[in-house]
Amino acid sequence: MSERWARNLLSAYRMLGSAAYPFMGSYLWLRARRGKEDRQRKCERYGKTTCDRPQGPVIWAHAASVGETIAIAPLLTHLAGTGINIVLTTGTVTSAKVVADRLSGQVIHQYAPLDLLPAVTRFLDHWKPDLMIGCESEIWPATVQALASRHIPQVLVNARMSDRSFTTWNKHSALAEAVFENFAHVVAQSELDGDRFRALGARPVTVSGNLKVDTHLPQVDLNELGNLQRQIAGRRTWAAISTHEGEEEIAAEVHHLLSTRYPQLLSIIVPRHPERAADIEAMLTAKGLQVAARSRGDAITHDTNVLLGDTIGEMALYLQLTEIVFIGNSLTTQGGHNPLEPAMMGAAILTGAHVQNFRESFQRLIKNGGARIVKDRNMLAGAINFLYSNPQHLRAMISAGANTVNDMRGALDRTLSALEPFIQPLILKAQLSEQNAVPMSASLGGYQHGG
Repeated sequence: MSERWARNLLSAYRMLGSAAYPFMGSYLWLRARRGKEDRQRKCERYGKTTCDRPQGPVIWAHAASVGETIAIAPLLTHLAGTGINIVLTTGTVTSAKVVADRLSGQVIHQYAPLDLLPAVTRFLDHWKPDLMIGCESEIWPATVQALASRHIPQVLVNARMSDRSFTTWNKHSALAEAVFENFAHVVAQSELDGDRFRALGARPVTVSGNLKVDTHLPQVDLNELGNLQRQIAGRRTWAAISTHEGEEEIAAEVHHLLSTRYPQLLSIIVPRHPERAADIEAMLTAKGLQVAARSRGDAITHDTNVLLGDTIGEMALYLQLTEIVFIGNSLTTQGGHNPLEPAMMGAAILTGAHVQNFRESFQRLIKNGGARIVKDRNMLAGAINFLYSNPQHLRAMISAGANTVNDMRGALDRTLSALEPFIQPLILKAQLSEQNAVPMSASLGGYQHGG
């Protein structure tokens, strides 16, 4: 693909987006029915808002979903403390709740405008950001091009590039370069990620490590935790978290395998997408398992086999109920999920082999003994049984995971260092804006000029 063809393709993408813009209502309505859109704030997806733009410099930060929001939160807290206004966009209802819980009063939250030129244009016309900071891997061509046309610097932090994404972009290298050349700086999670962004045309690229390790541990409702622990009453537990279709069935089979030796076993299943909970519960019930759904507030009784964690924003609570965690999206599908929070929360980690999206974190944990790969349900059941039978090994895995995370810290400082050339002028601008906002009477020592 030639450079000219790539740029023509991007122009065609923008034109098609503009043509599709009037018909996006049905798409958003369907997402709202599925609980994936906030019905009261759908206008924000069109770039509209009921919020005024604050005086002074504005940074537009974007985090696609919950994981990215948690990762970028400490960075945004630091930036907000400098006096710069932050407008944070996210793409999901669950991430909006995380923003409310962790960043209330520090940022202005908006749902991300659709990657359609009219929506992006309206958003930029209103907020007039001085800098755009994206997080991890979400890259929208129309948005990138719109920011570039206004000469607004774009920085991608905590950036990662999965095997699949890199293969796709690399097949269209001219198109990739036409997009990635617009980034003023890419701060990558790992050397491999950095090399991939460089290969696709990004300049400059530095490596920070993973911002997730510099996040604070999420707060847990101690009353709720104590209540659940009393109901569990010392039974053996394990958790399958962030599971995808097919993995809940594997978890059920693992429960049956283990329950022959541990009759009072309680399995905790936390699906990645809670809207699948009804189907999951029906499957578990069909397999003869008694289910307590967290969303209904079901009590965990002596007869309960499975606690179904079908709520939003309570992962830390579930992680406090066990010391053995299997991380999903790693057995039946490819990519895995981030293992750092379970390691930080004191869990021995088990995972399938498909962890490409978080390769470096898993490699470090596995090398240091904080995580172990299992290939199928039998191996997963065997690993859990081994940890039950060898508490000293369980303690060693938990300690190794915590030590690994501690060794990985420092990503926030390195990211701030990379952002300094972009942030320092905005801090000065914020200070000048505050001075200009002082009433004339104060600035003139009480004297008012009467023209």
